[in-house]
Amino acid sequence: MTPKQVLDQIKRHKIQFVDCRFMDFPGLWQHTTYPACELKLDTFKSGLGFDGSSIRGWQAINESDMILIPVPETLKIDPFFSHPTMSIICDIKDPVTKKEDSRDPRSVARKASRYLQTSGVGDTAFFGPEMEFFVFDNAWYDQDVNGAHYRVDSVEGIWNRGKQDPTNLGYQIRLKEGYFPTPPTDSGTNLRSEMVAVMLQMGIPVECHHHEVATGGQGEIDLRYQDLMTMADTCMYYKYIVKNVAARHGNVATFMPKPLFMDNGSGMHTHFSIWKDNKPMMAGRKYAGLSQFGLYVIGGILKHAPALLAFTNPTTNSYKRLVPGYEAPVNLVYSSRNRSAAIRIPVYQDNPATKRIEFRCPDSSCNPYLAFAAMTMAAIDGVKNRIDPGEPLDKDLYDLEPEEYESIRSTPRLLSDSLSALEADHDFLLEGGVFTEDVVHYWIKYKRENEVNQLAMRPHPWEFCMYFDI
Repeated sequence: MTPKQVLDQIKRHKIQFVDCRFMDFPGLWQHTTYPACELKLDTFKSGLGFDGSSIRGWQAINESDMILIPVPETLKIDPFFSHPTMSIICDIKDPVTKKEDSRDPRSVARKASRYLQTSGVGDTAFFGPEMEFFVFDNAWYDQDVNGAHYRVDSVEGIWNRGKQDPTNLGYQIRLKEGYFPTPPTDSGTNLRSEMVAVMLQMGIPVECHHHEVATGGQGEIDLRYQDLMTMADTCMYYKYIVKNVAARHGNVATFMPKPLFMDNGSGMHTHFSIWKDNKPMMAGRKYAGLSQFGLYVIGGILKHAPALLAFTNPTTNSYKRLVPGYEAPVNLVYSSRNRSAAIRIPVYQDNPATKRIEFRCPDSSCNPYLAFAAMTMAAIDGVKNRIDPGEPLDKDLYDLEPEEYESIRSTPRLLSDSLSALEADHDFLLEGGVFTEDVVHYWIKYKRENEVNQLAMRPHPWEFCMYFDI
């Protein structure tokens, strides 16, 4: 779509407002809304100004002016506003140099796509994330000087099984038994179908939806694979649609990785492949139908996994999901069918075009532009340096002998550990100028100061259970 076609769409659909979207540094969408008449052909070059100092992770107060550059191909007719509105994703540029801002996540993703091409490794990286989420009936939480609390609720949550209330009809889902039940046990089918209908209406390709393993309204909607930049944009529209469809039915959706104790968390198993000259580079005659190229990709991702997780699992809550016993991929090994491995090679079909790997560690709290870019860079490093992933592990990892299990590398236990790994291992991200030292170091600084340290200084309710009578 060209800028002129955008303006034609505005006239054709009698659009009154244009909602401009962009990413803050941690990964939350921000927006500002303009009357449609303010969008002109030269806007796509000159941009729209905003105060970057007020956005998390952007500019200092003394260099706050930034500009939004609308990206025509990201245009969608938005179904959630009262007045006819089109939403459009924007790039961030410096108003003086007119260059892309290095901290703009879309800029990092774009540079990763370009570097893949110039590296000679491939020309397109395809991603197919399985984004999981919870839909709750309500949620409340707070912490102050002398107290802290949180609570979420769902009619299908197992904790409501004994509730003596006429509205309790007894179809609660037991812990870890939420995978694929039919209605009325799966109470969210119609809601997810509406989410999918809105996605299709907005041009987002969807493969299927279903209830996930956890109790209390966990769901998954699977997207059809797309190239890196398109999929990162799609992930943001996906989260926006899921949250807003839930809200208009009086529910609340969250992509928080681990909102429930004692049950599975929400991940974002990410299917990944590289193509070159319209040929799938991952398919071959090696293990599980992979090529040597595909094995090198696995080698790169496994080697850099502890550092990668600083971007693919970027919250303190992410590491409450990455614990043994909840189908979480805490073991840095690969396998053709073993879902307890960090990387799985799906074997549903023999078609070379579908050959891919599934990186099971990421979760949906990530900034998809940074996460997908980092994965691509690790894969390129694996291919260029012929990194051997070692032998696959097809055994049940939870039944290994202690000495055998202890020899397996595992994911970092805390976000602070991943940040330390990123600090020590990020040269592969700097290749081709994709990530910059500023982006990496600022990410580490931001996460430590605003998340890791903030959580560390607050008393936890369980500490009272353990220590109040000490």
